[in-house]
Amino acid sequence: MGAGSIQLARVFGIRIGASPSWFVVLFFMIYELSGLFDDALTGSSNTAYAVAVAGTLLFFISLVLHELGHAVVAQRNGIRVTRIDLWFFGGLARLTREPKSPGEDFRISAAGPAVTLAILIACCAVLLATGVSDLGSALTLSLDRISPATGLLAWLAGVNLVVLVFNLLPAYPLDGSRIARALVWRVTRDPNRGKRASARLGQALAYGLMLVGGYFLVLRRDGFGGIWFILLGWFFAQAARGELISSRFSERLDGVTVADVMDAEPVTVPNGLTVLDAQDEFFLRYRLPWFPVVDGLGRFMGILRRESVDGAVNDGRPALTVSEVLDPNVDTGSVVGRETPIEQLLVSEPLRRFGALMVVDAESRLCGVVTLEDVRRALAAAVPGPVMDA
Repeated sequence: MGAGSIQLARVFGIRIGASPSWFVVLFFMIYELSGLFDDALTGSSNTAYAVAVAGTLLFFISLVLHELGHAVVAQRNGIRVTRIDLWFFGGLARLTREPKSPGEDFRISAAGPAVTLAILIACCAVLLATGVSDLGSALTLSLDRISPATGLLAWLAGVNLVVLVFNLLPAYPLDGSRIARALVWRVTRDPNRGKRASARLGQALAYGLMLVGGYFLVLRRDGFGGIWFILLGWFFAQAARGELISSRFSERLDGVTVADVMDAEPVTVPNGLTVLDAQDEFFLRYRLPWFPVVDGLGRFMGILRRESVDGAVNDGRPALTVSEVLDPNVDTGSVVGRETPIEQLLVSEPLRRFGALMVVDAESRLCGVVTLEDVRRALAAAVPGPVMDA
């Protein structure tokens, strides 16, 4: 998910991307809607096709707005959002850490459905204002030969109603599962019990969907519908199992912090050193691709990379100080505190991208370095044997 996505836009600094499966759904929806609108709307087939394209694009825009709802609330709660990816089943906002409280979890989870509800209400209000009195028939496009504008609004309202109801189902990774997790977390004061409860609900729903699929497949002779429900149930079952495993990881890692796994004595480069001296004393000696740079008080200044040093020396600028060639791409997400729970690093985008995080104290003094390998060793120690689903 997201690894091979294609960037479509940036909104509020958040990358909006789409997986290849999204384009399949895009063209399939346009094809299906063209036939639907051709039967329901006034005008020619070309008009129906244009409305189908507009409706499909507006639908995906509404999905992006849904995910932006999550993202904006997450950022207001101090959680950075790195990307939003559209894929076969909808969209997903990628957060840099998990919520720290049930209230935070609930607000972020409920924000997306709230945006979808607002879109639904806005579309219905416009329909009522334009003289459509039977909203039920309008939302199912049961009205006879309606105008293209009315048909577009009616379909957009109907599909957002479906998205709203579907997203509130208690199945991971849907919003309903996260809302249920937050509520159980609030009552029990245990985030792992919240995870397990929402995962069990998701498993029950998944098995129910697969039974429905079997009913359609065997008794109704509906192969497409049956296979669709079975695949959807299987997807939810696998996601619920992953959530159960995640809760067990969390329990075993409870109390383990960055300070427990970091390298407390990393090799550092003084910020006043020249790039020529840094090349001779550090890169040629230790053969490492980068080093953290600190000032005279031990405060972390940035990352010095081998290619920056070699480039400066080869360009005839050996007298430059290392502070002048630090990596500009190292952001605040690459710095963590000593008491940060190790579990938070499991969803750290900077850790996955860079392979290491700098550990600093309240005065920004470098205390150590935690690498991706350190986190993997902590996970291996926490789970000595294979994790089985109960």
